[in-house]
Amino acid sequence: MRAAWSLLKWSLAAVLLVILLLLSPVAYIEAFCHDDRTEEPYTPLIKDAAFYRREANTFLTYPEWHIVYAYDGLAQTLKTGDEYAFDYVSSVKGFWTSACALTKVADAHGGADSATRMTIHTIGVSFTLEMALKAAYEETIGRLTAMLRGEKKTPQDQVAAGMAVDYAEFLRQTPWYKYPFESQIRKLEEAPQTDPVRGWERRFALGTEWWAKTLYAGMIANAVAGTTGAAQLEIRSVVSGLDPSELTNIPGLKVIGENGGDVEIQTPRYDLFTKILVAIAQKGGAIREIAGNDDIMVSVTEKPDQPLTGLPSTVIARVRRDGFDGSRLLVALKVNELANLLRNVPLADPGVEHVFDY
Repeated sequence: MRAAWSLLKWSLAAVLLVILLLLSPVAYIEAFCHDDRTEEPYTPLIKDAAFYRREANTFLTYPEWHIVYAYDGLAQTLKTGDEYAFDYVSSVKGFWTSACALTKVADAHGGADSATRMTIHTIGVSFTLEMALKAAYEETIGRLTAMLRGEKKTPQDQVAAGMAVDYAEFLRQTPWYKYPFESQIRKLEEAPQTDPVRGWERRFALGTEWWAKTLYAGMIANAVAGTTGAAQLEIRSVVSGLDPSELTNIPGLKVIGENGGDVEIQTPRYDLFTKILVAIAQKGGAIREIAGNDDIMVSVTEKPDQPLTGLPSTVIARVRRDGFDGSRLLVALKVNELANLLRNVPLADPGVEHVFDY
């Protein structure tokens, strides 16, 4: 009994220590990454308040996208290497350091509501735990079986590489919990066994991970359905310099009507939103307002040997792009300056990566 109690005691202490470590970045951000809340007065052009979003959220949308970009980097790594080659620690560090910098900027634009801050902290802790578990496994057992396998990847490795690319693309427009992990598990099970060690280990490790995500995704989906429902998937903006007939030719764009001599439009959010704004800019249009706001954030990628010109001077943060060469710049600008940026800097790599809605 004494031995059992000692084991239980140390196990509980270890669990408590892990919890404290996971929550320590949250405590740091809440204690040291806030500033005085201020907000410049601005009267929205859009009249329907249902389409207003907090201006601070353009900055606080990035942490979720950092996770998308982490999977982009993992997919890039798996094109030529194995999972252990990805820098999991750097990716987690990038999440929390950028979240800290952006929280300060968000406070200068009215600050985040408690629900938004809670969402960021929750996904940050989940992301940290996932990356820590993957790093611990892939740096040990995963690295060993890859070494025993040799340079030629197994069919199971190829399934993993294909899934990483597909998953990263999926996340750009759709919440992660809607991803069909079951189909990837079937692919993993149906892949031929050419290496008895690596093939079995990949089937077990990845199958277990994707099965766990399937269960967790179901829980998240039920929770979303049982609370306020899914996030609003469309956003409204005000555009000038183009006739409604020119705008309706852009796929995904819906003209709402005239707005003070300009045109009010409704579009999808997320990745499609960036592409639509680029199309408007290339047609010679200007963006005057988005979701009732006049400030916005854009991410731009840069490479050491390919410098970009024409970038805004307000760089909030520079984040390492794990899996790729170079960095990601998070820049703030006025909405009415956005079209000029999108005309002068290409939607490419290096170049404009994403316009963060709210």
